[in-house]
Amino acid sequence: MSNRSKSPISNRGLRTALAVIGLFCTALAVIGIFVPLLPTVPLLLLAAACFARSSERFHHWLLEHPQLGPMIRGYLEGQGIPLRAKVKAIALIWTSISLSALFFIPLIWVKIFLIAIGLCITIYLLRLPAP
Repeated sequence: MSNRSKSPISNRGLRTALAVIGLFCTALAVIGIFVPLLPTVPLLLLAAACFARSSERFHHWLLEHPQLGPMIRGYLEGQGIPLRAKVKAIALIWTSISLSALFFIPLIWVKIFLIAIGLCITIYLLRLPAP
């Protein structure tokens, strides 16, 4: 289904490891649906990437899943992400970075690094097309 899928890896051990990582990311993503700061869509994208290289069956299952598939299918097909998802992601990123920088991170260089990461992610999200 995705034109970005890669061919499966021939090394059985690596394929198994990628499948396990994909399943773990999928489980975390499902939990992330209910836990606000756990990033659902990035975890599903990571799972899809792992499955694309390890298991055609799991990859197909994830993309065709009635609840999980629509969250990532548009992105994988090059259509971008909906504006609402962009706004939510950017708001959560800056909320978590602000709270971390103000209350939990004492080192100034780490605060600057977090802000730089937040800026890069924000620019990336804003540049993605919206369907």
